[in-house]
Parts: sequence; structure tokens; C-alpha cells
Amino acid sequence: MSIVLIGLNHHTAPVEVRERLAFPEGEVLSALHAMTAREAIQEALIISTCNRVEVIAEAADANELRNFLYDLKDLPHNSLNKHLFQYTDTDAVKHAFRVAASLDSMIVGEPQILGQVKDAFQRAQQAGTVGHTLTRLMNRAFAVAKKVRNETGIGANAVSISYVAVELARKVFDTLDGTTVMLLGAGEMAELAAKHFITNGARRLLIANRTLENAQSLATEMNGEAMSLDDLERRLPEVDIVLCSTGAPHYLITSQQINQALAARRYRPMFLIDISVPRNIDPAISDIDNAFVFDIDDLEAVAEANRQERQREAQRAEEIVQTEAQRFAASLGEGNLNQVIGVFRREIHQLALDELERSRKRLGELSPEQEEAIKIMLNSLVNKFTHPIIRQLRESEDGHSTYLEAFREYYHQNKE
Repeated sequence: MSIVLIGLNHHTAPVEVRERLAFPEGEVLSALHAMTAREAIQEALIISTCNRVEVIAEAADANELRNFLYDLKDLPHNSLNKHLFQYTDTDAVKHAFRVAASLDSMIVGEPQILGQVKDAFQRAQQAGTVGHTLTRLMNRAFAVAKKVRNETGIGANAVSISYVAVELARKVFDTLDGTTVMLLGAGEMAELAAKHFITNGARRLLIANRTLENAQSLATEMNGEAMSLDDLERRLPEVDIVLCSTGAPHYLITSQQINQALAARRYRPMFLIDISVPRNIDPAISDIDNAFVFDIDDLEAVAEANRQERQREAQRAEEIVQTEAQRFAASLGEGNLNQVIGVFRREIHQLALDELERSRKRLGELSPEQEEAIKIMLNSLVNKFTHPIIRQLRESEDGHSTYLEAFREYYHQNKE
């Protein structure tokens, strides 16, 4: 049996192809059961997101896995071969690690994919379709993803326009806790940025729109307060952050308005983000002390610089994944951990019995009951001694520590 991975993703297939193989959540369990019912497939899990459909299995034959997908989705065999990728053993391990570490994502370093992979593993556990091999693989994938995030800056810089706005605001205010955000217009990007601000500590959200009903609808959805555009100037002093995304052909916020608002705020800073085209915030405001203005090009420039930085960090992450994948694949051939543990426990138990034999002269003649009681006591001591070591061994199997390597070498290679 080998570790086999078959799938397609946003790199290899357009959405109209990906959706043909996609697994709605309600179909995953039955698909997993049907897959592992085949003699050639021992273990399996399915990762199905908007950007990828991948099946990881312990299987005798990759063709069996591919044909299963075609049969399950009622597709002609080989009809999607040009979109499918297929990996086995070390290559499959490496790909699984890259996916979990967000090196294969549309936005490199985004954190959502790790949660999606964990959900996929949990569903397979619920279905009972993962055993020793895939459990080891996935736990190790999660550990590698954590290592990549801790040892590189792959997720350190904002790369989406909406989140760049949040990061820039943090530089202005240090903390967003308790801030007030005003949303002018209901553009998708501005709405998403507003959600990021609220998630990151903003306390109030004011929403103004040309159509008050639309502002009220969005305010209800986002737990904000709707207001009329006519009230804009009056309420500006309340606001720390302005997000503007409207179709107005002229400036909605002028230098004079900001000067008045800053005076009323006792010159506490204001951060204004204008993603409207044409611009709705007068760029001359950037010349005013304590007023910070960014337009869509400014945000995109920051996002692009951050993307390039992530790509540089991704090179370091790729080296980590490559090393860990080779190490994990090599460990698969080093013998089952249960065998190593079995030899370890037998040897410790034998050491206890040998010590009993050496001590018999001091113990004197023992009755059968005393003999049995001593052996029970020794067995209990052996269990108490070996239990924490065995627990550490099982945890180390997923972390591949030098602790586990030493036990494999001594108890597996030298004692069997």
C-alpha cells in the first residue's frame, strides 16, 4: 500500500471543472465509506473547498482511486485527466504538507486552508476511514504548517486590499479597540474592510448611503447604525476611520470638513480610505496634520509589496516542507511504532523478571500466592514506568523528534 493523492485545484482547473468534482458537506461521509469499501483502498479523506478537490488515500493503485472519482461523479473515465494531478508516497506527503502550510493557496499564507484541512480530517475520523497511516500524515501536516508559520513570515503581511486598510489603520492608532468606523456607500470591498475593522476591535460602525433603506439593511446585518449622507459633516467628529466606496462623481469629504472635524476632535487622528473611482475624498486632505488619506492605488501598492515579501518567505517555507516531507516518508519504512513499543515493553518486563530471579535468595522460599503477588506488583510497576514514555513516543511520532528516532534505532533495529 502507498500514500496516494489525486485532485485538482485553482492552478489546474477552472471553476466549471472544479465544481463537477466538488463534494458538498452532506455527501462526504457516504463518499468516504464507498471509497474505502473498495479492496484496493484502505484509508481515505476528502478535501473539498471552492479552490480544490483532493483525495488522500492509502491505496494499492492510484488508478483505482481516480476511477472511483469518475464513477462516483458519473463522469466518463479519463475525461478530466488533463486537469487532475496525481502524487504517491514522498510527493503525496509533500503536497499535503504544502496545502496545509498554505503554500498552494491562491493567496499564499492565508490561514483558512489549515482549518479546512483539519475539518476534512475530522470528517474522515467521524466516518472511520482514516487509520494509522493517514492519522500520522495529517497530524504531521498540521505540525509542519505550525512550524512554517512560526519560523517564517509567510502570514505576516496583509495581501488583500480590505485587510491592508486594517493594517495601515493600526499604524495610525496603535490599537483599533474602541474606534468608530464610518462606511460611505455599500461597496463589497469597503463592506469587507469594515468587517475586518469590527473583528479587530472597532466599537461602532456608522453606515451612510445614497439610499437610506440600503444603509439600514446593511446596518442591521453588521450591527451598525444607519445614517443619511446629509448628516455626514455633522457626524464626522465622532469618526476615527472613514471607508468611502460610492459612485458619486465629486468629493463627498473636503479639506474644510476635515479641518472642522479635527478641531472638534481636539486633533485626534483621522484615517480616511477612499476606494471610489472617481475619488470621493479630496486628496489634499493628506496635507493636513493628523489626517491620513489612502486611495485604492495606495492600498494596492502596499498589498503588492506584501505579496512579494510573502513570496520571499515562501521560499524558506518550501525548504521546511521539503525537509519534513522527506523525513516523514523515510519514517514510513522504519517499522510500525506499535512494534517498537511492543519490544520496549517486553524488554522492560523481562528486566523486572530477571531482577526478581537475582533477588530470590534474599526473598527466601515463596508460596505460589506470594510469587503471583510479586509478579502482579512488578507488572504494575512496569506499566507505570513505561506509560509516560509510551505516551511521549506516540506524540513524538507526529512531531518526529530525536527522542522517537533514538527509540526506533535502539528497540526496532537492534532488538528485533
